Amino acid sequence: MRSFKADLFKTLAHPLRIRILDALRAAELTVGELTRQLGAEQSSISQHLAALRAKDLVRARREGTSVWYSVPYAAVWQLLDIARDVYELQVHDQQAALEATT
Repeated sequence: MRSFKADLFKTLAHPLRIRILDALRAAELTVGELTRQLGAEQSSISQHLAALRAKDLVRARREGTSVWYSVPYAAVWQLLDIARDVYELQVHDQQAALEATT
């Protein structure tokens, strides 16, 4: 289990992968749509999608010549939301510490 968790967090460790997941929160998207939304190279988006697919964090569905990507588990959103909450708590604590010293 610990190895799984470590591998999961390693997969999530790249900011562009988080941006991809955030974009897929709103809708199922193709590589082209992700490229336009995120302003990244198509090859980069494809490589990061492959890493996310390898950990089953993203699934692909072929429709004609298009491949649509989505996130199969709502728990992924919970994980990202918890990470945001931890960040906000840390920022709050740092601001409080700075205010206490002035």
